[in-house]
Amino acid sequence: MKKRNFRSRYSISRIEKSMNKIRGQSHFLKRHRRQKLWRGIRMVLGIGMVFATIGLIGLTTVLVYLHRGLPDVTTINTYIPAETTKIYSHDGVVLAELHEEENRVLKPIEAISPILKQTVIAMEDTDFYKHNGLNAKSIMRALYRDIIAMEFVEGGSTLTQQLARNLFLTKRKTILRKLEEALLAIQIEKHFTKTDILEMYLNQVYWGHNTYGIESAAQYYFGKSSQNLRVAESAMLVGLLKGPELYSPLRNKVRAKRRQRVVLKRMAVLGLITSDQAQQAYVEVLAYQKQKKLRYKAPYFTSHVLKQLIEMYGEKDTYTSGLKVRTTLNYRYQEKAKSVVDTYIEKAQKPHWIKKKRVNGLGYSQAAILSMDPRTGYVLAMQGGNDFLDTQFNRVTQAKRQPGSAFKPFVYLTALKHGFSPGSFIDDSTISFNTIEGVYTPQNYNKKFRGLLPMRRALELSVNVVAVKLNDMVTPEAVVRTAKQIGIAADLKPVLSLPLGAFEVTMIDLATAYGVFANNGIRVDPVSILSIEDRNGTVLYKHRHEEQRVYPRKMILALVDMMTGVLNYGTGRNARLPRPIAGKTGTTSNYKDAWFFGFIPQMVTVAWVGNDDNMPMNQVTGGWVPALMWRDFMKYCVQDINPQRFPSPTGLVSEQVSWETGKLAGPHSETVTMEKYWVGREPKDIEMGTVPINESAPVTDLFDL
Repeated sequence: MKKRNFRSRYSISRIEKSMNKIRGQSHFLKRHRRQKLWRGIRMVLGIGMVFATIGLIGLTTVLVYLHRGLPDVTTINTYIPAETTKIYSHDGVVLAELHEEENRVLKPIEAISPILKQTVIAMEDTDFYKHNGLNAKSIMRALYRDIIAMEFVEGGSTLTQQLARNLFLTKRKTILRKLEEALLAIQIEKHFTKTDILEMYLNQVYWGHNTYGIESAAQYYFGKSSQNLRVAESAMLVGLLKGPELYSPLRNKVRAKRRQRVVLKRMAVLGLITSDQAQQAYVEVLAYQKQKKLRYKAPYFTSHVLKQLIEMYGEKDTYTSGLKVRTTLNYRYQEKAKSVVDTYIEKAQKPHWIKKKRVNGLGYSQAAILSMDPRTGYVLAMQGGNDFLDTQFNRVTQAKRQPGSAFKPFVYLTALKHGFSPGSFIDDSTISFNTIEGVYTPQNYNKKFRGLLPMRRALELSVNVVAVKLNDMVTPEAVVRTAKQIGIAADLKPVLSLPLGAFEVTMIDLATAYGVFANNGIRVDPVSILSIEDRNGTVLYKHRHEEQRVYPRKMILALVDMMTGVLNYGTGRNARLPRPIAGKTGTTSNYKDAWFFGFIPQMVTVAWVGNDDNMPMNQVTGGWVPALMWRDFMKYCVQDINPQRFPSPTGLVSEQVSWETGKLAGPHSETVTMEKYWVGREPKDIEMGTVPINESAPVTDLFDL
């Protein structure tokens, strides 16, 4: 039987109550869940607020801590960035730009190309004139990219932040450094105008190849001032800022051109230039400055100046203080000196005929030239060797070499002071001296003797025996005193072989002494620096002309008159020029050194050849290669120097004397010469002879010792 459900009113009512109860429970549960959720949210928010507060307090503490430790940005006013020191020749050529890590030349903002300034802002900080040091949009964009990459890949720094980093901070990318950078940027913006900030940035930022600041970069890459940069050049330089070494056109032109195109497109988008101008700039062929292998022009001279600067100011200030150093160098003369040295080094490698014998080369590997103005001491040219890149050793100032017969003028000058006259006859004959080291027998270059010779003729022919005899007669001690009095600083010993140049001297020392001859007995020490200014143009140093009479004028004039004969009739004939010149050759034993010292009243010049290891040359004498070098150099230099005679010696009288006896010539003297004597010291006896008059004995030597 089927069972039916029967619902009474009561049961129906109970069921409805039951359903209501169920509905109430469901509602309660939902409400309970909502309350629970909100409690959770409130708890999370509360915890978040706590952490946020802690974080804010922590951040504030960090910022306060960092702020206390940050430098005062107002010190930028007194900050002096490292700036390149420049050395100039006397005729305005930049010889060197000295710097250590930072090659920088400061430029005021108004002296920088407007298009360059606009390009920098376009690429590095478009909103430069709108923000207060920080650009929130750039920071958020950079932060997003850093989070995606899980590392610091983009800076988002404004120009002000970059300036703060360059001036005060390290380049390591850390959270703390970023915070310091931001704080400093805000402070900089408070204390300086946008123009000030842009100027400091352009003078501070790195442009690659050790160049700092836009002026150094413009000069380095394009050889021009930053004021004259064009659109194409500006775009190329600004492109470097993203990676100076990576995008350098001197290292990778293809990559540099790609980067330049990016910059040009950005300039066109911002309306700085048109699209056509951008394309024209892109296809423009840029002329890059040829990079020199040598750091300096005239490197031997410039290194000599640099050494003096370091002694005066110390190494750090010399390289970083932005000094302007003006020197005495005549750059045209210097270039000629280098050319002459190069030419004769090359000639030394070629075959030659020497005394009817063929040799493969002349056997020397080094040469040097020094030229000075004896009236002022100005160093006009200094070529201290063959190749500065090969060796920086300066044979003009550092090498100590034997001068050979170039020392003989000091002996003759001493003899003149001791009463000998240019016409005094000395017997050129064999002689031996007993010394503590044994018997000393001087020899002439050609192993021959000429008999009686007037002193001036013995000097012209550089006769060794006569010079040694004179040295003995006036005493070696007196000769040493003369040399010291004139300014020879070398350690000279009073020995009989002194006239043959047995002791070592520097070229500049001996050239200065020859300057006393050219300057009538007045010594003026060598000068290479005329003035030094600081970066602001304040004169720090200015050369003062100082001179000192070191020897009686009439003795010097008599010696110079004798030395003119060395070129006219003697061993220096290869150096002759159509003007009054005096000089002396010098060749050391075994041909280790060969010299020629020559001068006019306005210039004294020395030429030398030899080997650093003192290996002998192939019979190269001072009257040969150095004399020819001297002539080639001086022929160029004297083109703009008026010929000037040496002053005539005073206190001398001329007499006709017999060559055979040295007595006054008689009506029948065989060979007669006109010689000069100090008044009161002329010959008194008259010789009787039979043959006509001759001016002087013939020259037979082509080389001297």
